[in-house]
Amino acid sequence: MAALPTLAQLNAVDTTAFLAHLGEVFEHAPWVAAAVALQRPFASTDALHRAMLAAVAARPEEARVALFNGHPELAGAAARLGQMTSDSVREQGGLALGALGAEDGARWDALNTAYRVRFGFPFILCIKRHTRATALAAFAARLANDRATELASTLAEIGRITRLRLAERIADHGLDGLHGSVVVQVLDSQHGRSAEGLRLALHDADGAPLAEAVEEGRGLTLLAGAPLRMGRYELRLHLGDYHRQRGAPDALLDVVPVAFAIDAPEAAYRFTLSVAPWAYSLVCVREG
Repeated sequence: MAALPTLAQLNAVDTTAFLAHLGEVFEHAPWVAAAVALQRPFASTDALHRAMLAAVAARPEEARVALFNGHPELAGAAARLGQMTSDSVREQGGLALGALGAEDGARWDALNTAYRVRFGFPFILCIKRHTRATALAAFAARLANDRATELASTLAEIGRITRLRLAERIADHGLDGLHGSVVVQVLDSQHGRSAEGLRLALHDADGAPLAEAVEEGRGLTLLAGAPLRMGRYELRLHLGDYHRQRGAPDALLDVVPVAFAIDAPEAAYRFTLSVAPWAYSLVCVREG
């Protein structure tokens, strides 16, 4: 089998090869892939994923909780010691949850302990959709839920996690609604054309740089190819440099910050700006 097989190839291989490729989509639970192997062929990766989730949902609560307990805690001991599956390492590594300072680590440990004591399994979140701040907010909010709500919420989050994992394992997965994007187009209203040469920078809520690019007349895709992390962001427009380079030494605007929030990780956020040496305007549209 190729390193990244097609769905048709996965439909055709024997059960051993099927399990070898998809057995770890559900964390430490190859029985999920085994439960659907005889249901092949699947018409789509979405149908495959729905069958896998249905196999989990059909199990009694004790079996579902056992599956949940196969997941590592977020920023827990396994993360700090590097004792996680490669999938979890990549997922938690996106927020460096295995390298927290002592104070932050203690905060996550306290939440993990409180959640496990209350529900009997670890707090599970599709961390690719979150910043640290929104993950902590979700942690605190879900601690107030009852057990039935958390059993359902946990399975829903595992559904998000495994949908992304399947997409990484199947060449022609065809799954939609996986990724969001931030796209910016800037128009120079003074000259009636695209603001080619304008530098833009995207930063997170803590001021850390995420992306930087220069407008070339086609619009700029600053984030794409993954779920957007929920949280607050700042788009910085380097208008002063742009206008001075075009003969406007008295431009009133220098670096203009545009603060915005992302609350839909799989949506497309499109910013259209119009700029002049003395003013700017902005329209933001969220699609999806």
